[in-house]
Amino acid sequence: QVPLVESGGGLVQPGGSLRLSCAASGSIFTINTMGWYRQAPGKQRELVATITSGGRTNYADSVKGRFTISRDSAKNTVYLQMNSLKPEDTAVYYCYADRVRTVVGVFLDSWGQGTRVTVSS
Repeated sequence: QVPLVESGGGLVQPGGSLRLSCAASGSIFTINTMGWYRQAPGKQRELVATITSGGRTNYADSVKGRFTISRDSAKNTVYLQMNSLKPEDTAVYYCYADRVRTVVGVFLDSWGQGTRVTVSS
């Protein structure tokens, strides 16, 4: 896979905000879809939000109206602005990228190592 480096996680109080960033590294030509997934303790990994190269977005119902996904394709970077955070948002957040076209080939699925978000008072 193509290396994806996440940043921005941490501890925040309920109602607070965090901004996650994820950058794909390497000699990259294009990336189709980028997004964020999360996995909370005792739960399966779930989709949070995705964004296509054309700017089409998709959100989980649980985060609609609170989270905003965006990307800077020139920097091969995707962002997740998280507002009005709730304790149930606590999870490890994983960056995802598909159809990453590089100088050596196309990578169908790439995952970051995860960044932890903890929402607690």
